[in-house]
Amino acid sequence: MRPSVPARIGSWIIALLVGLVYGVAGTVAHAYAIGWFPLGLILAVIGSGALLVAVRLLTSDRWATLATGVGMMVSTLVFSGSGPGGSVVVPESELGVVWTIAVPILVALAVAWPDRIPRME
Repeated sequence: MRPSVPARIGSWIIALLVGLVYGVAGTVAHAYAIGWFPLGLILAVIGSGALLVAVRLLTSDRWATLATGVGMMVSTLVFSGSGPGGSVVVPESELGVVWTIAVPILVALAVAWPDRIPRME
């Protein structure tokens, strides 16, 4: 049985908001490194990928996963630009480029992943 249209739209809105929060957290944390080890970037990519996979598996809805990914991409885009005072959260560095490219790739993989195939018994 499929959920009603208002319930689906509500889940998409919640997914978008959760994606915005995760996108902001990843965007802020991606630049953290311990010496040469990019700990923030690795944790941001793992956390974002885990969120997308969880939304996809728990809702079985590509649209909810896409809404989550759009929230992540929008927050990354907003924080990548210059602020009113000229500050930039995502500098044009190797870590910033990897984070900016990793988010859309993760979203595309999670949305395009095939549905689960039922087992034959």
